[in-house]
Amino acid sequence: MKLRRVWLNLLGLLLIIALAVACGGAEETDPALSPAEEADAVDQAAEEPVVQEEEIQGETAGDAETITVWFHSGKGPERDALEATLDAFNASHPEIQVEAVQLPEGSYNDQVQAAALAGDLPCALDFDGPFLYNYAWSGYLIPIDDYLTEEVRNDFLPSIIEQGTYAGNLYSLGQFDSGLAIWGNREYLEEAGVRIPEGIDDPWTKEEFMSALESLQALDQVEYAIDFKMNYGQGEWYTYGFTPILWSHGGGLIDRTNYQNADGVLNSPESIEAMTFFQDLFEQGYANPEPAGDDDFYIDQITALSWVGHWMWEPHSENLGDNLVLIPMPDFGEGPKTGMGSWNWGITSNCANPEAAWTFIEFLVSPEEILRMTNANGAVPARQSAIEQSELYAADGPLNLFVQQLQAENVAIPRPVTPAYPVITNAFADVVQEIVIGADVEQELNDAVQTIDQDIEDNQGYPAPES
Repeated sequence: MKLRRVWLNLLGLLLIIALAVACGGAEETDPALSPAEEADAVDQAAEEPVVQEEEIQGETAGDAETITVWFHSGKGPERDALEATLDAFNASHPEIQVEAVQLPEGSYNDQVQAAALAGDLPCALDFDGPFLYNYAWSGYLIPIDDYLTEEVRNDFLPSIIEQGTYAGNLYSLGQFDSGLAIWGNREYLEEAGVRIPEGIDDPWTKEEFMSALESLQALDQVEYAIDFKMNYGQGEWYTYGFTPILWSHGGGLIDRTNYQNADGVLNSPESIEAMTFFQDLFEQGYANPEPAGDDDFYIDQITALSWVGHWMWEPHSENLGDNLVLIPMPDFGEGPKTGMGSWNWGITSNCANPEAAWTFIEFLVSPEEILRMTNANGAVPARQSAIEQSELYAADGPLNLFVQQLQAENVAIPRPVTPAYPVITNAFADVVQEIVIGADVEQELNDAVQTIDQDIEDNQGYPAPES
């Protein structure tokens, strides 16, 4: 396997970001990657020399067809698993060799946008789920419907297919999906007399949620009742992590009937109520807007609950053991809701041999390779056949709750299926950042609406590409 780690220096990074902004790009984050790791990646990017164009092009390996793929630099175990998959593919497919280029996650979307402008996209690449719609609308990707059999399609979680579909065509597939839940400290919950829900059909109501926070806050060992992972910092986590609060109150980010306006939705009474409720949790001291680090719940144990996803299983379970409980998302009025979606793979319109690229992606999303990856990163396997073999996510596994939420009707909600998503997520992240420190909720939501609707107008409503 040929694996290159490509880092951009500060000057090159600024140039790329400038190009990306000019075409509507936006920086993305993976909610499964901590901001500290993202910062390390960006710091490395600033220290390494600029990579010249010819250094990131595919090469010919004898008579083999060589395809270049790009992938983001995720966590160490995730990178190791992907490298093992690449080795296995190249060993078993001598006629097709993959040259993999690793790019820093913090600027990944910007680099894709800049490469697209220059006509230098690789044959295949991975990307964070909701950014698919902007890529497909911009013509960077080709549909993959014709490559996928009905049998294989039906083996994928519905959420994976939903995430990968834009304007009626399937553009991407992923190895894993994601989800949110509330992790709890059993000892604290029992001491405070708080009911521990048994499953997704038995969530806390809004009243129970608030009562639980009040009771837990009263414990001597608890400094604040719930950790919202604000240490992740402003970015995609704010949208992924907190739009479920909007949805469960009956609000939303944009009108999903036509994706033409946020006005009347993001600033609706329901959305204002939801974000006022969220702000109150910080103002009442139940949540910390600036936690010192990542480990208040599972190391210092100064908080009783943690609002976060599956990716925290390993540190939580290692430190809390049998004291760890997994609680379904609460029902704030319109049913429990969770974020979903994660990184996935597609074939670019630059690819000279999309059949070879599909052969690689087909191998990547086989049950065996999905399990290799999800055993490393703890994510939800993307296919039912892989879930059945997973120690964590099978029916009797400790994390099966995440699968139940993804399979249940109207619980796992995709982020808005629109090319405007990069602007939407940035605008909402600004709202969250401001209201947790006391800004006026309605004014912040109105400002976000203006930003989003202006972008949609500037892009003539983002008309779907012709099939």
